[in-house]
Amino acid sequence: MARMRGRSFPGQAEYEQTLNDLSVASVNRNFDPYVDIDWDSPELAIVPDDPRWVCNPRFDPIGRHPWYQEQPLAKQIEIGMWRQANVAKVGLQFESILIRGIMQYTAVQPNNSPEFRYATHEAKEECQHTLMFQEFVNRVGMDVPGGAWWFRRLSPIIPLAATTFPNIFYMGVLAGEEPIDHLQKQFLRSADTQHPAMTSVMQIHVAEEARHISFAHQLLEHKIPTRGPIPRFLLSLAMPLVMRILLGAIMVPPKQFWDTFDIPRSVKKDIFWRSPESKAMRQEIFGDVRLLAERTDLMNPISRVLWRVLGIHGRTSRFRSEPSYTAQ
Repeated sequence: MARMRGRSFPGQAEYEQTLNDLSVASVNRNFDPYVDIDWDSPELAIVPDDPRWVCNPRFDPIGRHPWYQEQPLAKQIEIGMWRQANVAKVGLQFESILIRGIMQYTAVQPNNSPEFRYATHEAKEECQHTLMFQEFVNRVGMDVPGGAWWFRRLSPIIPLAATTFPNIFYMGVLAGEEPIDHLQKQFLRSADTQHPAMTSVMQIHVAEEARHISFAHQLLEHKIPTRGPIPRFLLSLAMPLVMRILLGAIMVPPKQFWDTFDIPRSVKKDIFWRSPESKAMRQEIFGDVRLLAERTDLMNPISRVLWRVLGIHGRTSRFRSEPSYTAQ
């Protein structure tokens, strides 16, 4: 049996088999953005005044706000292009952090570790995603910054947690991947009306991200229970804090967005997160993470209060990737 770092733990054989299955899947089903996306095809051409860039009011919190809907069509299109390009740029920046952290993590894995193999497969796929996201941003032609300034400044430091605090690092992985995955799945539901270049990028990302999210869930589900009572209690408080902090970094456009389009501060506050629809979205994003917290005994009376205070409490998924039943 493969030798793992530290002591054995309950469910180790199943955990290792899951990682091996994920590794095989990465070998048999992977994408290259310069092979699988025909960037120069007429269908994917990005041209001015294309109404397919308008933010969909059914799935985009910006698109459903009355202020946005009252803007001239040309401005709606420009905002939509900026928004989608910035979502891709934030994804690139987050995955750059993830790649560096993963390589830190693999460097301390022992020989024969299935974690080493799968995590390295994931890093390779994430590199392809950063290429894909940047190509998309370049072709849209908007000079977007990506995440908030503090997120970009902390980028060199965050990966260090992968070896010093691996459980918190992989909580951060979920805190970034779950909102991006949620947002992109929402956008894909409007694929018939959105620009096909964006659809092509998101289809590839969502397909491979399912494996990456599964790995983070599996790692935390099997490693957290091996910690003592005090570390587990601290992790129970860290989990909702990490989720809420990175949710804002990933989902909320940076200051440049609001300034560029002269969007009133009251509109920003309403979209993120005062409106009932935005509050519901904020809560439903982490249903799977709350399930993970339940399974690892990180839901206790104090942590439950923290989830609620941070506004990310809500119904816990009955199983991973359970569809949302929130009415659209």
